[in-house]
Amino acid sequence: MFKQRVLALALSVAAVTAVTTGCEFKVGNVDQTPPTSVPSMKTTKAPQDTSADTPQQTGDPSPNAQFSDADVTKEINGAVEVVDKYWSDHWSELFTGTYKAPAIKGVYNGDDPARFTCGGQPADKFNAYYCIPEDYLAWDFALMKAGYAQGDAFVYLVVAHEWGHAIQNRLQMNLVSTDKELQADCLAGAVLWGAQKDGTLTWEDGDTTEIGQSLSALADNTEWADPSSHGDAIERVSAFGKGRTQGVVGCLAKQST
Repeated sequence: MFKQRVLALALSVAAVTAVTTGCEFKVGNVDQTPPTSVPSMKTTKAPQDTSADTPQQTGDPSPNAQFSDADVTKEINGAVEVVDKYWSDHWSELFTGTYKAPAIKGVYNGDDPARFTCGGQPADKFNAYYCIPEDYLAWDFALMKAGYAQGDAFVYLVVAHEWGHAIQNRLQMNLVSTDKELQADCLAGAVLWGAQKDGTLTWEDGDTTEIGQSLSALADNTEWADPSSHGDAIERVSAFGKGRTQGVVGCLAKQST
């Protein structure tokens, strides 16, 4: 059974700015047709939880004082494996149709002029994104390395969040929230806590504190009315917590009757 540890993150202002500028990479009028047959939601109710939607924050963060590029790469690969396994194992419980993982283009060098492109446009430096037209995930290694220096929660959060955008692109449009970034946070919470329940991810004292710090560091302090916004700290932590307590179903947009 695959197990990974989740630890800390407290990003610098530079890192926060980079992440909030281009999370879901869209190019022009992108065809929104999912790469697989459009699934419909199964009649599954969100689990009831009387606890608050915000994760309980206990324990102290645990930064990584010394590490190699290989350590960061291993953590990224572990996060990809955990998140993909969760969606692969639980898709049929939630939706009709067949689950297909997005392509993992992986790390790129933001300083390289020949870095990854999406629809012909180059990937932003110090960013992580889901490319809609080409259905792949990618992240600047410098970004992941900077986050990992403060702990590895950031790596898991980024992978789970961007994967959430890929999931949005596979759903019926009426299940996708207009607040796409907050919905991706919610899906990240559902996946990471769900993986813990499955036994594929191990949490230790202080991990929830570190996740909360990660989300707060990534908040852009703008009103969600701005469609480019990721939400402020309270909104992001609350969205992640909703996924934790209610699971994937609780993250989906309300279906009209």
